[in-house]
Amino acid sequence: MSTVAPFASSPRASFFRRILSAERHEAARLFTSDLFGYGLCSATALALDWSLLILFVKAGVYYLVAAALSFMAGMLLAYVGSIFFVFRGRRARRLRAEVAGFFAIGLAGLALNQILIFAFVHGCRLDVAIAKAPTAACIFLFNFLLRRTLLFAAPPVA
Repeated sequence: MSTVAPFASSPRASFFRRILSAERHEAARLFTSDLFGYGLCSATALALDWSLLILFVKAGVYYLVAAALSFMAGMLLAYVGSIFFVFRGRRARRLRAEVAGFFAIGLAGLALNQILIFAFVHGCRLDVAIAKAPTAACIFLFNFLLRRTLLFAAPPVA
């Protein structure tokens, strides 16, 4: 006879399952909230990024330089929005380390941005403004998942 079986059906086990289920539910709710908030913040940053990209290209700036400059402006706006509206109160590090981490992830995102923009413009023959759409989707997921996981991890449930 197994010693685990009686515990598995006991009231104590049921209590622990409910607690674990509640913790998972809260973690899922927080993830969804973060994803939605970061999505709104990123959409605002993307609007700035895309607008500047188009303006710079129309002004005669080489498209990869324009993409880098506009991306960095959007990244700065995304940082401000992230700390004030999305991940507030969940700083896992000192401010200097957080800023460095945020922008390091952003620079990795910028490298990925440049690769994808180049691939869509030269490989798929898309206009740079259209190439920004699939690029932005990839960069959004990349940045959100890394920033949430590495910089703004959810606090442990007490």
